Amino acid sequence: MPKYLSIACGLLIVCLPALADDVDQRDTLEKTFPFSGAAVRKVIVDNVEGSIQVTGRSGSEIRLIVRKRLRADSPEKAAEARRDVSLDISQDANTVRLYVDGPFRCRDGGARFHGRRGYHVRYDFELQVPPDTAVSLKTVNDGEIKVEGVAGDYEVENINGGIQMAEVSGSGRVYALNGRVQVLFHENPRAASSFGSLNGEVRVSFQPSLAADLRFKTFNGGVFTDFPVSYLPVQPTSEGKFVYKSNEWSSVRVARGGPELSFDAFNGNIRILSREQ
Repeated sequence: MPKYLSIACGLLIVCLPALADDVDQRDTLEKTFPFSGAAVRKVIVDNVEGSIQVTGRSGSEIRLIVRKRLRADSPEKAAEARRDVSLDISQDANTVRLYVDGPFRCRDGGARFHGRRGYHVRYDFELQVPPDTAVSLKTVNDGEIKVEGVAGDYEVENINGGIQMAEVSGSGRVYALNGRVQVLFHENPRAASSFGSLNGEVRVSFQPSLAADLRFKTFNGGVFTDFPVSYLPVQPTSEGKFVYKSNEWSSVRVARGGPELSFDAFNGNIRILSREQ
C-alpha cells in the first residue's frame, strides 16, 4: 500500500490563500560536499515547498545550489518566517542530508498545513552527484522532482507534483500522490522496485532485455505493455478458491522472470514500455 502517512500527519491542507507579498526576498546558497572512502554514497533531501533536481556527473563530490524564496504579508511576518523556517544541512561520512524544518513539521518528520501563517518559504534544490549515489527525495507542495543519470538506489516521493527520472539504474520506490510518474531506465532494476500514483499516469520504460515478474493494479485506468508476457497463476484463498477482482493485483512474467516490479495507479493508466518503442 502507498505510504501516505510518511509525509503527513493530521489534516493536510494544500490550497492556502495568496499572500499580499509585501516582502518578496530571494537568496541562493552554493555548497560542495566531498565524498571519500568505500562507504555507500547517499543524498537525502526532505523538502516541503519547492522542487528537487538531481543530476549524475563524474567526480567524487556533491555540488549543491539552493534557491530560497521568502514571501510575507509584512516585514514582521518575514522576520517570523526567518525565525521559524530553516534548512538543516549535515554530512555524516558519505551521507549528505538536507532537511527543511519549521512549524509545519510533525514529530514523525512529516508535514501538515493548518491555516494561514502570513508567509511562505520555498526551497528549490539542484544537486550534481557522482552517478553511483543513492538518493532519498521528498517534497510536498508546488514542485516537481527530476532525477537524471543516477545509478544508485532510490526512494522518491512527491505529494502534489510529478516525478521524472531519466537514464537511471538501481532499484527502489517511486510514488507521486497527485502527479504523473515517468521513469526511463538506462539499466534495468536488479532488485524489487515499485512505481505508483494515486492521481496520475505511471509510465516506466525499460531496456528491451527486461526479465522480471510484474505486479500491477489500477482502479480507474488500464494497463498497457509492449513486452510479451505470460500470466502467473493466481494464488488461491485459504479455502482453496480463486478470486479475480479488477482492483486486485495481477501478475505476469516477462521473459524468464526476475525481480518483482510493482505498478499501482488508482486513477490513471499504467504503461510498461520497451525503450525500442
